[in-house]
Amino acid sequence: MPKPKKSKKPIAHRAPDAKKGRTRKPPASGRTASKAAAGKAPLQHIPWHKIPLEEMNPLLQRQFVVGQEIMLARILLEKGCIVPEHSHHNEQLSYVINGALKFWIDGREILVHAGEVLCIPGNMAHKVEALEDSVSLDIFSPPRADWINRTDRYLRDQSPREEQ
Repeated sequence: MPKPKKSKKPIAHRAPDAKKGRTRKPPASGRTASKAAAGKAPLQHIPWHKIPLEEMNPLLQRQFVVGQEIMLARILLEKGCIVPEHSHHNEQLSYVINGALKFWIDGREILVHAGEVLCIPGNMAHKVEALEDSVSLDIFSPPRADWINRTDRYLRDQSPREEQ
């Protein structure tokens, strides 16, 4: 499979949303979708290779797709990448596809290897280190507004290998 193009600008594919503060992406045909207007999200089929990689810092890249009430992110972390401690109201599932990640969460260190999933409740502070080059799929509910709006400075305003 061809490697996706790198991009500084995120491309968030999102379904229409009736919540305040979120924009609606018009249907590809340009017509108003009556089912979407009734509160139902349209069907989406989005190959990962069509979503450019957003480079957060030299060791961290991501892609994401947004539905009405859920978000799926593909995260690429190079060995040594640190995601600083942060928390969010969103519930998070992190599925490690390959590699290994160390989480600091709730006063514990948790190693998550390829094929394993970590379920993080909302508002629980956590920090992550890539122990080797890794790819994870992270699912958030509801979608991360800070990612969509590009106000996620904790990922952008750091050196790539932060001291522990």
